[in-house]
Amino acid sequence: MNYSKFSDFGLVVKTELLRLGKEQKWLEEAVSEKTGLFVDNGYMYKILTGQRKAPKIVAAICKLLEIPGPEGA
Repeated sequence: MNYSKFSDFGLVVKTELLRLGKEQKWLEEAVSEKTGLFVDNGYMYKILTGQRKAPKIVAAICKLLEIPGPEGA
């Protein structure tokens, strides 16, 4: 099986979600509401593993979780 690993940014996001006691589903819904863009589990996974660059979504994630943005973003 081919398992993609989370990027450094993805690990920070996942760690912060655990710290806050929130699920990824909450983040997907909050980002969708904040940006007006559709974000589902598959799209979020691609962002967190570094397969997709989505500056508006990444910025919304950073703001919601109060974390720094990824380097090079």
